Amino acid sequence: MTKQIWVNLPVKDINQSKEFYTKLGFTVQTHDQEQLILRDFSSVVMLFPVSTFKQFTRHEITDTNQATEVLLSIDAESREEVDSLAEKAATAGGTIFATPSEIGGWMYGCGFTDLDGHRWNVLFRDMSKMPG
Repeated sequence: MTKQIWVNLPVKDINQSKEFYTKLGFTVQTHDQEQLILRDFSSVVMLFPVSTFKQFTRHEITDTNQATEVLLSIDAESREEVDSLAEKAATAGGTIFATPSEIGGWMYGCGFTDLDGHRWNVLFRDMSKMPG
C-alpha cells in the first residue's frame, strides 16, 4: 500500500509561486528549475509549470477562473493559525473566498486561492465540541 500522497499542481510562474508560498510560511524546496516542493505537509505538494504539468497529464488544464478542480485542505492547530494564514495569503496576493468564521459550532476555517486560482481550505477542528 502507498505510504504517501503527492499532490501535483500546475502554476503559471514558478518563481511567483515560490515567493507566494514562502510568504505563507511554508518550506519551499526547489528540486530543479521546473519543480517546487512544499514540505510542510504530511503529504507532498509539488508545483510544476503548466507546460510540464500538461506533459504529465496529457490533458487540458482547468481554467481556475471558471471552475474548481480540487479543494486542498490544511489542518490548522488553532483559530489563530487560521486567521494568520488567511492574512498571509491575502498579503501575498492570494484571494480570500471564505473569510475566517465558525462552522457548525466546532470548526473554524477560511478559504483562499493562490496565484493560480487553486483553492485552499484552512480548518481548525475543536474535537471536544464535535457533535456526537
